[in-house]
Amino acid sequence: MTTADFATYIAGLPRVLAGAAALFRDTEGRVLLVEPNYRDGWALPGGTIESDDGETPRQGARRETAEEIGLDRELGRLLAVDWVHGTARPPLVAYLYDGGVLGEEDLKAIRLQEEELLSWRLVPREDLTDFLPGALGRRVLTALDVLSDGSGTAELENGHRVL
Repeated sequence: MTTADFATYIAGLPRVLAGAAALFRDTEGRVLLVEPNYRDGWALPGGTIESDDGETPRQGARRETAEEIGLDRELGRLLAVDWVHGTARPPLVAYLYDGGVLGEEDLKAIRLQEEELLSWRLVPREDLTDFLPGALGRRVLTALDVLSDGSGTAELENGHRVL
């Protein structure tokens, strides 16, 4: 196979999006959510992995967190990987890392990226699916379960745990 043939082959392969986020909690166990200005609803700090630059999911989650909320910190373990297949876009592989517990000083240090975010808030577990519907809400609830029971990384499909 020539280089040109290989390039044509690669160009014809299916495309998958990849994103990574961090799950931050406060000392009461509430989850930090951000409100994007470019779409309706709420999200976790995170975003698209810049794979063209060789960025890994962990690096992407850390970079996005630093850009979006001004907290540049080492992330903890991988809590969940979710394969989300929708009809309006290519499939998404979503990585979710433990951002840790934020103390009062950390919360005071949050600085929103005004180009992308309107606000942030801390949401208790029982209200999360009001803010994060569908696969994202299920992913976050599963990640909280993984943190509380000490189990390994959760494998999800559209937010439903398969392993």
